[in-house]
Amino acid sequence: MLNRLRHAANAFGVLLFALLFLVFVVQVTARFAFNKPLAWTDELAVILYLWAILWGAALVCQDRENVAFDLIYQKASPALQRVMAIAGCALIGVLAAWALPGSIDYIHFMQRESTPVLGLPFDWVFAPFALLLIALTLRYAWRIYRLLGRNWRDHL
Repeated sequence: MLNRLRHAANAFGVLLFALLFLVFVVQVTARFAFNKPLAWTDELAVILYLWAILWGAALVCQDRENVAFDLIYQKASPALQRVMAIAGCALIGVLAAWALPGSIDYIHFMQRESTPVLGLPFDWVFAPFALLLIALTLRYAWRIYRLLGRNWRDHL
């Protein structure tokens, strides 16, 4: 079941990028071929880009796929790597959990406003940010749990 959910998350991410590319092609064609720029394409491209990046960061990219400056980490012993990984996970997870209530409150507040051209409510535009914070909190709590377990070396 987890593989199906991961596949669905990846498919939705691909759909977001495909729509973003299509909107971008329409935008460039209208601007340069017909000399008639379309305002809605600019707005939709920004929204789709925001959604694609936050969706991908929340549900598609794994920790090992992120760029990391890990010279000290790689030189450390496995026990110290474990401590460093737990500390890093705790820091990111706690900060994400701490930011979540205020972010959800602000996203909810933004339902009063809408985008200037398409009229989309801003709470829909910014909703994936809350998803990102939830995913970070859960992901790093789960990694800490695994690092505290018996087979912790497998999760470094």
